[in-house]
Amino acid sequence: MIDSIRWDAGLIRRYDKAGPRYTSYPTALQFHEGIQPSDMLQALSESRSAARDLSLYVHVPFCANICYYCACNKVITKDRSRAVPYLQALYREIELVSEHVGAGQNVEQLHLGGGTPTFLSHGQMRGLISKIRQHFTLHDDDDGDYSIEIDPREADWSTMGMLREVGFNRVSFGVQDIDPAVQRAVNRLQSLEQTQAIMDAARALEYRSINIDLIYGLPKQSPASFARTVEAIIDLRPDRLSIFNYAHMPERFLPQRRIMSADLPIAAAKLAMLENSVRQLTDAGYRYIGMDHFALPDDSLSLAQECGDLQRNFQGYTTHGHCDLIGLGVSSISQVGDLFCQNTSDIKAYQHLLGEGQLATVRGLISGAEDRLRRAVIAQLICHFNLQFADIESRFGIVFRDAFADIWPALQQMHTDGLVCLSDQSIEVLPAGRLLIRSICMLFDAYQQPVDSGRFSRII
Repeated sequence: MIDSIRWDAGLIRRYDKAGPRYTSYPTALQFHEGIQPSDMLQALSESRSAARDLSLYVHVPFCANICYYCACNKVITKDRSRAVPYLQALYREIELVSEHVGAGQNVEQLHLGGGTPTFLSHGQMRGLISKIRQHFTLHDDDDGDYSIEIDPREADWSTMGMLREVGFNRVSFGVQDIDPAVQRAVNRLQSLEQTQAIMDAARALEYRSINIDLIYGLPKQSPASFARTVEAIIDLRPDRLSIFNYAHMPERFLPQRRIMSADLPIAAAKLAMLENSVRQLTDAGYRYIGMDHFALPDDSLSLAQECGDLQRNFQGYTTHGHCDLIGLGVSSISQVGDLFCQNTSDIKAYQHLLGEGQLATVRGLISGAEDRLRRAVIAQLICHFNLQFADIESRFGIVFRDAFADIWPALQQMHTDGLVCLSDQSIEVLPAGRLLIRSICMLFDAYQQPVDSGRFSRII
């Protein structure tokens, strides 16, 4: 059972560096322009022949208001009519992709992200889900995991009722922080009462799971103020919490330039926020799943981790990593078999390409044997904090120590430092190493170059 973390500030200072979050391996940084729509169609054909189940991600990029911390692909507008041509293009993409999908390929997982998916009107949302059901095989009995990201400022009881009616059974609420000074500094004014009202609606309507996102390291935050936020959210008792480290990269994300660097907490304060949060959540009965994620013991993520079934993909920790993932919408990423591919991030180009009857695939990669080996190692460590060499050796026909001889000294150093227990048979990530799992996984990343802090966030 993975539910313990040991805080070691010295180890954190030594191993805290910038690096990937490993929602994929290879990461999206390795994507190149040599991947074409024809590669996507070929991968879909192979998926259909193998009758693999599906996971769908649909990107709705629109937001009515800008949040200064946000690094998502988004379009800020109060003009709701902007969604009309976008939906036309999205519908065309659904039609084109679904022609290469079999009726027997069930959609086990569906997620709408953004942006703010609830930017769409009720009629538009009903139309979108109807279109998806028309062209893909969705469950009608509530067995699928169908989730949507919701801004509590953009939803009410009728919205939650409509979403439940069309088939959503999981919701994720963006909160980030409840302190008014922090909210003003990031241009996201959202009362705790708004969040609680939508959570009450979700519970009354029998949504299966509720997640709340928080961010530490935002301007005007202090360890004391963020501890109050975490305590208030614990009182709401969501099934899952994600507590992310704010990565301030204004050179890459223009809205972040509106955040005053002088208002950001110093590194020691950020460490204190995370330490306090870990203690508060574990004291409240939440389990540390890994990579900023916590869940109640009876949540499906906790149960999957207990029985060794937890997986990871572009949607984060999941119980559906065995499914082929099809990304729909601007900037969406697909993982179909050994193919990773991404749509253009330019909404005008996306709408133009689909208007011409072409898929919007512009970049990606095809994984090789070495990629598959390293992906399996990283996934096992990041999901279960334990790796048995015999499992990898039998699966890939290698001798583990020989295959990774170049990093063995670094693994031994991590063993000496107390991050892992390294033996001739296995690697076990110790409680002091669980918060630093990204650093451990980076050892197995063949693409890792000298740290580029401008492309990745720091671990802590």
